[in-house]
Amino acid sequence: MIETQQNREGERTPRGKGRLEGKVAIVVGAGSSGPGWGNGKAVAVLFAREGAKVFAVDLRLKALRETSNIVESEGGECHAYAADVSKNEEVEALVERCFEAFGQIDILHNNVGILHVGGPEEMSEEIWDRSIDVNVKSMFLTCKYVLPIMVRQQKGAIVNISSIASMRYTGYPSVAYNASKGAVNQLTQNIAVQYASRGIRANCVLPGLMNTPMIRGPLKDEYGPGGAKKMIQTRDKVVPMGKMGDAWDVAYASLFLASDEAKYVSGAQLVVDGALTCKF
Repeated sequence: MIETQQNREGERTPRGKGRLEGKVAIVVGAGSSGPGWGNGKAVAVLFAREGAKVFAVDLRLKALRETSNIVESEGGECHAYAADVSKNEEVEALVERCFEAFGQIDILHNNVGILHVGGPEEMSEEIWDRSIDVNVKSMFLTCKYVLPIMVRQQKGAIVNISSIASMRYTGYPSVAYNASKGAVNQLTQNIAVQYASRGIRANCVLPGLMNTPMIRGPLKDEYGPGGAKKMIQTRDKVVPMGKMGDAWDVAYASLFLASDEAKYVSGAQLVVDGALTCKF
C-alpha cells in the first residue's frame, strides 16, 4: 500500500520518497501570482516533500509566506526571501544568504516569468525590456552567482522553466514572451555544455497550455466574451489529451530533472504539453 498525504486541493498524493534528501534547492518564483497553484509554488512544495531544504524566492512576500507555510505545515523546511531577480545586487545577495543558511546549493530552479500579449507594433519598448529582464536576465543572474558554488562542490542541477512558446506560435501574439523563452533554451544549453565536465547539469522544462494563475489575467480577453472560463474551455479543447496541464505536471518534470535519476540528462528540453506540439 502506498502511503499518501492530503494536499491543499484535497487530492491524495504519494508521500515523498526522499528523491532530494540532503539537497538544498533555490526555487525562484515560488510565490503564486494569484489564487491556486503556480508552477514555482508547486515545485517548492514538491521539492520539500522529497526531502530538499528549500530557499524560496519571489517578489511578493505575501505569496512566498503562503508557500513556506504549506511546506512547514507538512514538516518541511522553507526559507522565504523576497527579491527582484532582475536586479544584479539582489540576486547576489539572495545567493549569499542561501549559502550562509545551508552551506551548499545543489539545485537551482528558475521559474519566474511574465507574459504580455502583443506583437512588435503594439508592444511598448518598456514592456519588451521588462519581459527580457524578468524572463531571461533573471536566469542569467541566478546562474552567474550559483554556478561558482556548484563548481566548488563539483555537482549541481539547474532547471529552467521555458515554454513551448519558445518553439511555436501558440495562438496569440506575445512576441516578448516567445523571444525570451527561446533565449532561455539557449542559455540553458550553453551552460549544459560549458559545465558538463564539472558535474553540473542544466535542463529546461517546456510547459504547454497550463491552467495556472499566470494565464488567467493576461489572456482572459484574448478569447472573446466569457473571460477566463471561455479561455479555459477553448484551450482544453486544443490539447490532444483533452485538457490543459497544471502546475503539478511542471513540478514533477522538474523533480525528475533535479534528482539524481537524471544524472545523465543535461541540455534537454523536456516538453510537458499533452502532445500539443505534435500536432502543430
